[in-house]
Amino acid sequence: MKFGVVIFPGSNCDHDLISVLESLPGASVVELWHKDTDLQNCDFVFLPGGFSYGDYLRSGAIARYSPIMNSVAAFAAQGGFVMGICNGFQILCEAGLLPGALLRNTSQKFTCDNVYLTPANTQLPITNAIQEGAVLKIPIAHGEGRYYADDATMETLVANKQVLFYYCDANGNQTPESNPNGSLLNIAGVCNSGKNVFGMMPHPERCADASLFNTDGRKIFDSIMAMAAMQSA
Repeated sequence: MKFGVVIFPGSNCDHDLISVLESLPGASVVELWHKDTDLQNCDFVFLPGGFSYGDYLRSGAIARYSPIMNSVAAFAAQGGFVMGICNGFQILCEAGLLPGALLRNTSQKFTCDNVYLTPANTQLPITNAIQEGAVLKIPIAHGEGRYYADDATMETLVANKQVLFYYCDANGNQTPESNPNGSLLNIAGVCNSGKNVFGMMPHPERCADASLFNTDGRKIFDSIMAMAAMQSA
């Protein structure tokens, strides 16, 4: 499977992500500069975390106008797989490729911590290797991670099973105390209605190597490879 990682000015999680993707059996990875328009026949495109364009105006608001985003949007419209992590999630929302918006944390502070997630839908290309009811410990690092959408959109997200993960405690309970940023319904990630564009605030690439003493994030990447294997079978 060929992965592309889009690099914007201010991206700082791109090489963490590239390192994990390169470790996947049978995977190849190319770096995609934000001014380019050629996705180089990638099967799956990632938008990494960081502070694209210094987060001026608001997170992702400038990066969504980078030339490559037109190609990403066209790729997604044709059913291509796209995933944004943290700042990448913010960019996808700003570009209208994912519903909702990421607002400033209710604490009004940048939060860097390990949090717990539980999957909302284990039938998706990025969750199929995760057991229903599982609890994953994944790092977060953001100041604008509070997921928000209007009531109608929230109802649609839940009804169509477009929620990826919910913030929870170590036992899988979704509580106000386990919500690190004030996201509606404890939502940590969503996908589009076509279920081929994904976004999440926590960083699975930061917990996908045994040397980090946490491989919970690896399950997301294993899910992608399992999906690829099923498609090629």
